[in-house]
Amino acid sequence: MAVPKRKTSRARRDSRHSGRAIKPAPASVCANCSAPISSHQVCDQCGFYKGRKIMKTGQEKLARRKELQQAKAASQQAKQHEDEALEAKVEEGESKP
Repeated sequence: MAVPKRKTSRARRDSRHSGRAIKPAPASVCANCSAPISSHQVCDQCGFYKGRKIMKTGQEKLARRKELQQAKAASQQAKQHEDEALEAKVEEGESKP
């Protein structure tokens, strides 16, 4: 079995492993909003990829959620008003005879 004659120095060992370092990923710029993004990824800021809208952003989701909550609250208020009006008619009808 082959055995090294001498101990490998730190410099020689480390220079051999120099290519293993983690290199930063190259960053691109979003064509729609100019935000920095990784290559071949959907932009987190605007949701565009290759000039097309792919996904909804967090802000759009929040805005949609608020719209739905407001619409639900408005429908509940309308239903309460209808119920109150109906109860008032029933009470008027009972008091007349």
